[in-house]
Amino acid sequence: MMNKEKILDVAKELQNELVLNRRHLHQNPELFMELPNTVAFVQKKLKEMDIESNKVGGGVVANIGDSTKGKTILLRADMDALPIKEETGLPFASTNNAMHACGHDIHTSLLLGAAKILKQNENSINGNIKLMFQPGEEILAGAKAMVDEGVLESPKVDAAMMIHVFSGFDVVPGKLLVAKEGAASMAADEFHIYIQGKGGHGAMPHTTVDPLNIAAHTHIALQELISRETNPGEKAICIVGHMSGGEAGNVMPDTAKMVGSIRTVNPKTRTFLKNRIIEISEGVANMFRGSARVEYSVQCPSVINDIEMRALGKKIGEELLGKNNVEDLDQYMDGGILSGSEDFSFISESVPSFMSIMSMGSIKDGYEFSHHHPKTDFDEGEFYKGAAYYAYYAIKYLESEIKD
Repeated sequence: MMNKEKILDVAKELQNELVLNRRHLHQNPELFMELPNTVAFVQKKLKEMDIESNKVGGGVVANIGDSTKGKTILLRADMDALPIKEETGLPFASTNNAMHACGHDIHTSLLLGAAKILKQNENSINGNIKLMFQPGEEILAGAKAMVDEGVLESPKVDAAMMIHVFSGFDVVPGKLLVAKEGAASMAADEFHIYIQGKGGHGAMPHTTVDPLNIAAHTHIALQELISRETNPGEKAICIVGHMSGGEAGNVMPDTAKMVGSIRTVNPKTRTFLKNRIIEISEGVANMFRGSARVEYSVQCPSVINDIEMRALGKKIGEELLGKNNVEDLDQYMDGGILSGSEDFSFISESVPSFMSIMSMGSIKDGYEFSHHHPKTDFDEGEFYKGAAYYAYYAIKYLESEIKD
């Protein structure tokens, strides 16, 4: 019988292994949907545990337990890195112009640790635990690809859970932060604006149509979408992260390009902002005698935290880690909603799900850089708590009365 004390004890014994696995993955990051070396590493580690695995949608899937004995819960970890040149100076830093700056190396290591804990006690599991190691989270494509290829079937998944580690906040390492029920992250969309002007000599601007001027005015106008056109009680973000056009200082270019993103919680606001981006881009360009074409890409919805799954997550977190090590996310993030986006949403829209956050690096301990920064780093000292929480959540869910 697996109780919380036994799970924590085994997890502590695995602490060094968790660190070594994370460092290997950190030193060898891979991008997007094709992660051949990472997939091979995960499958090798699972095989060493006598766990069979299969490749699904660019990722890895394995099962522990017996689906004929009860429900099936899916535990998810993402594996992909970011196209960032690392500047941490760590002895195990990446050297291939990619970087695990969002903790996915840790997620993968924690789930491998949980797999070992669960496999050692497989005979006492009242159901089935499906492990999902996912590519392509950073491009918000991997979860959907795996769902489309059947990760939620054979055996059918009844519920799902994930952990995301955080660093760079004033939160002690190893503390569990529980996002709110309902929408727990922001939906994400991307837009590309292609501006057509009329190029010419910089000494004769009156004969040209300046696409850079159009881009500048469009950028300013887009900033008003949140401050003047969105309910201040809602969470919504609009940024332009890329603007380009022209090659020389004395030549007016023909075209300019803008790329940005929208993050929302309210579906109606999501649709409204999409329509307004198109209207503003076309209208501003027309005002300055140019034209604009907008390509708008709907990427992923909000993660939905099921009420019962969330309640279970908080309860068993307090049992396992102690009440002083569990807090609601709204103590640190407005409304208890993750301002980033997470393609675990494609799973949460299909089965009852729970997204949890675990601190792995406090700003007070020198971990001052948050995610997606070339100097992002994480405190390795509490990894065992993440592996234990994965395993304990799965066991307690299978023992619960929660239905799909």
